[in-house]
Amino acid sequence: MANPRKAPKIISELAAEFAGTLILILFGVGVVAQVVAGGLGDHDSIAWAWGLGVTLGVYTAARISGAHLNPAVTVALAVFKGFSWRKVLPYSLAQTAGAFVAALLVRWNYADVLAAFDPGHTFKSQFVFSTMPGNGALPVGTWAAFGDQIIGTAILLFLILAVTDLNNTAPAANLAPFIIGLIVVAIGMAWGTNAGYAINPARDFGPRLASFLTGYGTAWRDQYGQLYFWVPIVAPVIGGLIGAGLYQALVGRYLPITEEPEPGRVPTKPEPGPT
Repeated sequence: MANPRKAPKIISELAAEFAGTLILILFGVGVVAQVVAGGLGDHDSIAWAWGLGVTLGVYTAARISGAHLNPAVTVALAVFKGFSWRKVLPYSLAQTAGAFVAALLVRWNYADVLAAFDPGHTFKSQFVFSTMPGNGALPVGTWAAFGDQIIGTAILLFLILAVTDLNNTAPAANLAPFIIGLIVVAIGMAWGTNAGYAINPARDFGPRLASFLTGYGTAWRDQYGQLYFWVPIVAPVIGGLIGAGLYQALVGRYLPITEEPEPGRVPTKPEPGPT
């Protein structure tokens, strides 16, 4: 019996990015819906569920695609780690699609609870799906939120590279996803006030689009009426480049070259192969 044809490598990578990001958002947006609209849990619940969502998403996709799950990660790896530029847009679209589908599932699952909590589908429940300055409640302006997203994503990329750099004392592959999840938990606990720590364009835009298509007419704006959707797209990309650049300048350039990488480490980019 002939072996079944294998899908082109790029297809398998995009499927993994889609699946990993879908898992991430199912837990991340799901917990916000449960806490905000359902009244179960608190900010710690949100921080931990987002972190665990990242961990489980990375476990899902790491072997096949490197588990970027975030366009800011993909762009930073293309600039600093040799990831193929021709894959940047497809990866980003797959990540956004995974986030979009996951948000639709959350929207459907919590439809009755959201309708009871916020019948008009206003800003009161919009931040279940996407971020706003000051989480829609605190007096934080657009540019303060923009700066916050730059800093938060810079921290994320700096530490992701520290954990996954094969030349550093990074954890083995079976622990790296857990450590990366803890990084997101820590960012959520320390940098979640000003802008809701999107730190991921796909995480914000996919659910924002899903909410817009299911009744949230003000999804593209913040509570001040200003267009805001661009902030969690542009600022994380800038922050990711800054964080990755700082890691390379302060740490990566000084690490000894490891001739034989330790088996089982999480790669920072997919291994080369036919596409």
